[in-house]
Amino acid sequence: MDTTLRRPQPSELRALADTLAAWQQDDGVVHLHPGDLGWYSMRGAPATAGALRTWSRGGRIVAVGLLDGPDGLLRLAVDPALRRDVPLAVHIAADIADPAGAVLPAGAVVVEARGAEALQAVLVGAGWGLDEPWTPLRRDLSGPVDDVLVDRAGVSVEEVGLDRAAAWMEVHWSAFKGTPFGEGEERAVVDWWSTMMSGPFAERGRSLALLDPAGDAVAVVGVWSAGPGRPGLIEPMGVHGDHRGRGYGAAVCEAAASVLRAMGATSAVVCAESSNVGAIATYTAAGFEACPQVADLIRPA
Repeated sequence: MDTTLRRPQPSELRALADTLAAWQQDDGVVHLHPGDLGWYSMRGAPATAGALRTWSRGGRIVAVGLLDGPDGLLRLAVDPALRRDVPLAVHIAADIADPAGAVLPAGAVVVEARGAEALQAVLVGAGWGLDEPWTPLRRDLSGPVDDVLVDRAGVSVEEVGLDRAAAWMEVHWSAFKGTPFGEGEERAVVDWWSTMMSGPFAERGRSLALLDPAGDAVAVVGVWSAGPGRPGLIEPMGVHGDHRGRGYGAAVCEAAASVLRAMGATSAVVCAESSNVGAIATYTAAGFEACPQVADLIRPA
């Protein structure tokens, strides 16, 4: 059966998220999740659709790729039932190698293809190498999530709406950029947040903040549902640079797990660079278990 590559339209994003959601499994790999599309969607629905590629057979989507950022990274999920399908892997690999750049540009690029065993083998056979290792982490949500770490840290948990979007994004900015957060940055990030939380994936996401006794946001997390009975994703999580070392990171991860369970998730998942030992320690302190390391594949220039 022929395999077809295409770029989806913005009107198809919700259905595409449903397809990805169906591929999330508690006993499966931590691969591209509807929440990854949700976080990316702060760029707007047209840009999100423009960054996506789908492969279909007989009108059914069998693989989804997200071009995540300007540096040639394709984050790919393959239908778990087809992860060992060699003809599909050969077709996707050929599309990736297409010099016309229908999927990726020429030169050094990276493909994240966790669980896609046949595709990994085809790419390695074509001379691709292993990139930096990542550590998937998972917390089982079959039982209740107690607020032990939140109570110990002396903080409260708030679900953030538009009125607190600037405070949420300021913490995120400090955690990931560490540069001054002025009026221009505030206007920009509130616009990004508003675009994301009014977009096609908004019903899947929640933005949480930890508030210290003075009411200031000290840590933030985004959580994303794949629907009841499936793993939910943490994306992103960060602690303000002025408030590190106080247990807020583990506490906000605990809060995230609690909210995901309330949304029907059976586990909470996240993936961190293996070199980021601090992040891995934070997640494990919040009850997450590290899974075997995985590596992306890199094509040399």
